[in-house]
Amino acid sequence: MTCRRFITRWHRPSAGAAALTLLWPLALAAGESATGLDTVIVSATRLRSVAAFDTPASISSVSLDAQNSRGDVNMAEVLGALPGVVALDRQNYAQDMQLSIRGFGARSTFGVRSLRLYADGIPAAMPDGQGQLSHFNLMGGDRVEVLRGPFSALYGNSSGGVVQLWSKPGSSDDSWRVKATGGSWGERTLAAQVAGQAAGLVGYNLALSRFTTDGWRDHASATRNSANGLFTIALPGDGKLNLVGNYMNLPEAQDPLGVTRAQWDADPRQTTSVATQYDTRKSVKQTQAGAVWEQPLAADQTLRAMAYTGSRQVVQFLALPISSQTNPLNSGGVVDLGSRYGGGDLRWSVRGGQQRPYELTVGVNADEQRQQRQGFENFIGTQLGVRGKLRRDEDNTVRNVDEFAQLWWQFAPRWSVLAGVRHSQVKFASTDNYITASNPNDSGSIDYSDTTPVAGLTFEPLTGLRVYASAGNGFETPTFNELSYRADGAAGLALNLRPASSRNQELGIKWRDGQGTLLEAALFNAETRDELAVARNVGGRSSYQNVASARRQGAEAALETPLTQQLSLQLSWTRVDATFRSPYLICVAVGCTVPNVAVAAGSRIPGVARQQTHAALHWQQNGWNASFELAQMSGIVANDVATEVAPAYTLANLELGRQWRFSGGALRAFMRVDNLAGVRYIGSVIVNEGNGRYYEPGIDRTVLSGVQWQWQP
Repeated sequence: MTCRRFITRWHRPSAGAAALTLLWPLALAAGESATGLDTVIVSATRLRSVAAFDTPASISSVSLDAQNSRGDVNMAEVLGALPGVVALDRQNYAQDMQLSIRGFGARSTFGVRSLRLYADGIPAAMPDGQGQLSHFNLMGGDRVEVLRGPFSALYGNSSGGVVQLWSKPGSSDDSWRVKATGGSWGERTLAAQVAGQAAGLVGYNLALSRFTTDGWRDHASATRNSANGLFTIALPGDGKLNLVGNYMNLPEAQDPLGVTRAQWDADPRQTTSVATQYDTRKSVKQTQAGAVWEQPLAADQTLRAMAYTGSRQVVQFLALPISSQTNPLNSGGVVDLGSRYGGGDLRWSVRGGQQRPYELTVGVNADEQRQQRQGFENFIGTQLGVRGKLRRDEDNTVRNVDEFAQLWWQFAPRWSVLAGVRHSQVKFASTDNYITASNPNDSGSIDYSDTTPVAGLTFEPLTGLRVYASAGNGFETPTFNELSYRADGAAGLALNLRPASSRNQELGIKWRDGQGTLLEAALFNAETRDELAVARNVGGRSSYQNVASARRQGAEAALETPLTQQLSLQLSWTRVDATFRSPYLICVAVGCTVPNVAVAAGSRIPGVARQQTHAALHWQQNGWNASFELAQMSGIVANDVATEVAPAYTLANLELGRQWRFSGGALRAFMRVDNLAGVRYIGSVIVNEGNGRYYEPGIDRTVLSGVQWQWQP
């Protein structure tokens, strides 16, 4: 689809057109005066010598400032202000935060789906596209990068967007710090960071943190311990070796489950009775290690190799009724999932050209995940919430092998192109070890593959202005969770599911004035074939189907600007219209096995907020700092038939901090108040929840205070 057809077909042109129409004259007016522009290289594009500002892609980089007033617990605290990104804190640490980018990933009920995740260059998303953010340690982080739009496809399967956390390599002038916070509902954190350089050759950055909470809702207490380490070793010939390791332990975090709308209206802090009856909870332990080696081969060539390995153990107790487990095909109410995974990446880059510079990168990567998935009854006799008889035992393996190449070339003084292609092969195999007379062999395998090209063009009409257009294809396989249950209720894997494929376009501008103002805006469109959607929810299990077509389109804009020497403004706005373009049938009634309720073409994709806005004023002077934030979220549809909708809301947040410097270091005290007005709202939805408990209540007014001591060792 051409850019002209894309803009013409967008059925709400006024909002997106207004964004660019209003921003364009502003850019033209000030662009010629831009001077002293900085060059910010980010890793999201895999380019080593090209600033993010000069690429035809939407990229955001968020600094994890050591002087922040957060608890450094949730990624939602960091990502919530970015355009195109919906990051929802579920107030449920038994489930990961909900994260979606331009509508991709919104249907995930646990973990992160449809997005690629990385921590210090090591994958945090598995080959099947399922990932998690819970092991990201913000205390040791330096920045988070988010890539949106067509160029996400260069990261392979399920690249609706890319999120990368980076730790700062240790240097000789780094400080050490200890941070402690305490807040409402028994929330407490204690964290430490040790960073520096040993013998002038080895940089280190070690971070440890412990978080505990009694939970705002009933049955929602949790404890999480995490650690992250980055060691940077200088090698001969300007080479370097990064050694990365992280650990996370979440023992028996209570799961308050969702509530119905009536329950939320009556008391948003309550949990449903089955959560306490079955003592719903989840334990997670993860250990991961990796190495990244970079070595210049010549003046303009670099070889990069990465290898990693890890393990993740998950035990979850569900509120699955005993009556549902009488079905011999039911896998029980306790999930015991052990995963071992690993992989590697090898790439070669070359830069050259004097008048017409270029950068070429080619590479290959392979990943493997091995799971032992077991299921048990969640009762013994009349005792509930305990591990009972074995009901499922299988070995799952998923592997991928991908080849990719990309080229950036400035073919004229004001023009450059970025193009790439990736070929992905993803193979699933399952061996069933639990076979009885009433539970047949569910073993099976399936292979998926696709080639995803992408290209973009950037034009520089003025010194501080870039205009770009990009287009590409995307590719998303089902996860093992989605393959696990057939929609017709029969035994075996859902091998009839097809991968979703998408065509993505983006048109945008970027402008900066050299005095600290940065303005970015984009129109985007993604047309998806064989969209994966829920077919039915029976006995606590979701089964999936392909919907012929879906569309996600909209506009986003972001502005950062200093108002005075002490005061700055940050604004972001996103509009996403996410709809199914083809009709399909689903199950709604309890026990339904044959979909019989029609979802009309044009229905909204559940879980996607149509509009969100974030505004923040930041003030800093003489050791003091303060911020005032407003966050607005539109209503979110919770199910395919749109009979359940979480209402829109607007929240206000306030923070205040003060730093004192002493001869031995610096002491900082801070306080933050979230939901200042005590607004009652629904923080997130559980899409198509089979029991009608779609809603996870947002937290009431919350006060967090803390202190940090920072010193030079």
